[in-house]
Amino acid sequence: MLKKFKAPLWLKKVGIYLAVLGPGLITASADNDAPGIATYSMAGSTYGYQFLSIILMVTIGEIVIQEIAARMGVVTGKGTADLIRERFGVKVTAFAMLSLILANLGTTVAQIAGIAASAELFGVSRYIAAPIAALLVSIAVLRGSYKHIEKILLVLSLSAVSYIITVIMVKPPWGEVLQATIVPQFELEPAFILAVLATIGTTITPWGVFYMQASVADKGLAIKDYQYTKLDVTFGAAWGNIISAFIVISTAATLYIYGISVETAEQAALVLAPLAGDAARVLFSAGLLGASLLALSVLPLSTTYAFCEAFGFERGLNRRFSEAPVFYSIYAGIIGVSVLIVLIPGIPLFPIMWLSQTFNAVFLPVLLVLVLKLSNNESLMGQWKNKRFQNILAWGLTVFISLVTLALLVTSFWQFTP
Repeated sequence: MLKKFKAPLWLKKVGIYLAVLGPGLITASADNDAPGIATYSMAGSTYGYQFLSIILMVTIGEIVIQEIAARMGVVTGKGTADLIRERFGVKVTAFAMLSLILANLGTTVAQIAGIAASAELFGVSRYIAAPIAALLVSIAVLRGSYKHIEKILLVLSLSAVSYIITVIMVKPPWGEVLQATIVPQFELEPAFILAVLATIGTTITPWGVFYMQASVADKGLAIKDYQYTKLDVTFGAAWGNIISAFIVISTAATLYIYGISVETAEQAALVLAPLAGDAARVLFSAGLLGASLLALSVLPLSTTYAFCEAFGFERGLNRRFSEAPVFYSIYAGIIGVSVLIVLIPGIPLFPIMWLSQTFNAVFLPVLLVLVLKLSNNESLMGQWKNKRFQNILAWGLTVFISLVTLALLVTSFWQFTP
């Protein structure tokens, strides 16, 4: 008679982690979507290695904020929008949802801009590619067949690893890279401050907070799973921002040193030339297209779910339009308006991706204040409320973003004052 196999403790822990793995890694990897690639490419090509210290600080902030969201999901079993409505009432919820929709509309515009930019690299007009892609993605999502194409898009998005290979090939001055990472440098001029806000906004996103908490709650994770959820959040944020840092390093080492500041997709594709040669355009286009389609499949839907959850409207792809008109109308509105903006004649696609993330950062403090109030509520969180060091880091990030936004307004006013 065969003896029953008894798995060692370490193997059981790995198995539990793999079962919990997902929300943290997916949320952080989404930082490297079309606007993320645009933001890091423009930062690295314009300011060299300067932004590595900012990415390091933002990584710490992302881990703290996403851990808070995941912990609230584990403890309460509810999404962020649900808790905001229950604890703060309709007026505050309406303001928070308006901020979320505006921020996510900007990011959705950026995803469609990424599709249009990648199509133009293949010689296809944005006026054809953008509406067709938006229509096909909408059909796939609304019919529930998106899961079948998700793996293909994930493979295309893995082209982000090519930036790591490029850096290894070009051999940047690692002493300068290390110094720039640990010694922050800040410039009080509008373009630099905009770039800082864009970097924050593409890393710590309002939709990412909602997605993280909703994913953890939907998975039915309990307190006993918390240590593995925390590991997922930490690993996901670290991995996503390692890729971000390598995009900055590769653009700084290949474009900044020659005075090429990225303003178009063609210029951004040049960074992969050491790895792919003449195929750099194809590799960059495939990655940009995959990342854009992947994010476009998730972002408008997650926005719609959050809004309907907050105000108690019927929601879900299993319902007909007549049963959930608000759900389907908001989804169609976000997609439709985004396509129309991208199709404006002469509008620059790469700067759109970059600026959309600036708006994310401007709206982010509104959400962070609400999340911090919720996570410090003892009646809601009990012994799992925030610890002192978590509050210091999270409130510090909120104040920092607010001050940077204020600095942008002041310097812009000062610059244009006669």
